[in-house]
Amino acid sequence: MTKWARIALVALVAAAGLTGTATAATAGQRAPVVLFPAFHLNKLEVLVHDQRTAPQCPRSGRFEDWYQNDQPAGAWSQVCRDQLLTLRYRPTGPMATRFSEQPGVEVRLKDYGKTSSAPAYSALYQRLEAEGYVRDKDIRVAGYDARLTPDLGGFLPRTTRLVEDTYRANGGRPVELVGHSNGPLYIQYLLTHTTQAWKDKYVRGFTPIAGNFPGQGLLYPTLFTGLNIQDFGYPKTLENARSSARMYLSLPSTYMSASDPRVFGDREVVVVDQSTGRSYTPKDFPRLLSDAGLRDAEQIARYYVGFVEFTSPRAYPQVDVHAEKGSGVDTLVGARLPDLRVGQLITPAQFLTRDGDGNQEDITNDAVAVWSAMRCHTFSLTDNPGVDHFSLPSHAPLLDRLVTTLRTRPTRC
Repeated sequence: MTKWARIALVALVAAAGLTGTATAATAGQRAPVVLFPAFHLNKLEVLVHDQRTAPQCPRSGRFEDWYQNDQPAGAWSQVCRDQLLTLRYRPTGPMATRFSEQPGVEVRLKDYGKTSSAPAYSALYQRLEAEGYVRDKDIRVAGYDARLTPDLGGFLPRTTRLVEDTYRANGGRPVELVGHSNGPLYIQYLLTHTTQAWKDKYVRGFTPIAGNFPGQGLLYPTLFTGLNIQDFGYPKTLENARSSARMYLSLPSTYMSASDPRVFGDREVVVVDQSTGRSYTPKDFPRLLSDAGLRDAEQIARYYVGFVEFTSPRAYPQVDVHAEKGSGVDTLVGARLPDLRVGQLITPAQFLTRDGDGNQEDITNDAVAVWSAMRCHTFSLTDNPGVDHFSLPSHAPLLDRLVTTLRTRPTRC
């Protein structure tokens, strides 16, 4: 049995920390919820004024960008949206200052804090409403620009204000931070960039649902194939594959979301270059980007791969954690590509897979088990066999466990 498997086994049965106490709370003490959605599952509004980046696209106007966006696209083709959401990068100066929007483009978080900003979680909202919760009062949503990492775009001050406002608006009750997929990365960054005194006052606990803490393999082939946000499907035309892949190459969150070799090592192949016969694992990412001639991407990746720390004791969240994952679903982790050109079409026959939840592999989903070593705070990791990644937030047993957690006092150390 591997080290990670042993840790995961311990975590699956660890329902409480080594010290401290957690007791049932009354209905009036149930924790408010702040939800951190998955990658692109909250709404972005894009305002365009006199843009000249993409001459074939409208000069001015607006469009929205989010998974399952039901707003009419009008003249804004997928290629136009990709080109205008591609970040500009300059390779000098502090990393947080190197990224900027295209001229004439402004991106806003639509309906920030409101449940309407993340409609994909309606089943979760409804389950909480059945317990007496009220949307936008004790259920709030901490949306973020999924193109950016949590050190950018004002994430930290904006999110701490939302948590504190939710705490005050609900009688001084500490808040449960619930995250799905990439959302837990942003929560973990928040918890490791605030003081223990702040967490003790404002945070009841942390519920990561399939947290993408060490990243996932599929982000590496996405640098060459692209991926469309509206349906999480692969482009059907070469023009779209090029525009999408170029966009992902420019985004720091791409690299934060890609599998970290400190956790993955060489345990999975993420790209096979069929023109050379060379295979690349997560630990080979610098060589992959170098071989592809992607100099800026290599620079960004060296900074942002593994950006959100979680495996070392100093990076433990130090709040109660009730983690959830899925398993037993064939999961894409890489691809066989004809070569390392940016912008190519892909078919299912090219996919490399292993066990997971259909979106994140088992290595990703089990990695959070290192937190079972927290000395005081409660930690558990519950498996939901056969439940896929996007069904987890509406899975009834998971929601029942969340409701129980929300009515339990946090551990005091």
